[in-house]
Amino acid sequence: MKNWQGQLFPIVLVALLAGLSFWLQSAINVEESRRDGKLRHDPDAIVDNFTVRRFDADGLVKYRLSAPNLVHYPDDDSSELKSPTLIHFRRDAPPVTFTALNAKVSARGETVFLWDDVRASRGATADRPELLARMPDLTVEPDLGTAFTDSPVEITMGQSWLKGTGARIDNNAATFVLQSQVTGLYARPEKTP
Repeated sequence: MKNWQGQLFPIVLVALLAGLSFWLQSAINVEESRRDGKLRHDPDAIVDNFTVRRFDADGLVKYRLSAPNLVHYPDDDSSELKSPTLIHFRRDAPPVTFTALNAKVSARGETVFLWDDVRASRGATADRPELLARMPDLTVEPDLGTAFTDSPVEITMGQSWLKGTGARIDNNAATFVLQSQVTGLYARPEKTP
């Protein structure tokens, strides 16, 4: 009979040495990190007095986004704005204006996230006063003409007011829907002679 244990020991020892040398080689050859800034969240462009307009199929301004300061980041292609103003226009209706202290615009501009002292206002018309809504944050989809938040919202319109949690705004249908915990006071507008 052959002694397999004596022959197996050198094979196990060679396999163990091969495995250790492979592990040691991979530990030594750590890939150098990229130094081109693509993996860091560093700005590549800063713009003062920024304004962008989007037009509809008829060549009319659909919305305008402006800010005194814009910082662009190449890693996620996003932009951060200070004191932004987003005005969404509709035919035969007053524009809806969104303002905040800060905003972040997604890579393709399809989403604008506003935060810190967010205000949404719709101008007055002949038969109704200005509407003003205040909330801590709001996500606006300017191309769709919609916005939403899950935060507390306060709305005033003349002497009337509403408070609630969460809101859905559809500028195309001219609706402002509070989601839950809604309280308010409705004051009939006085007719002017």
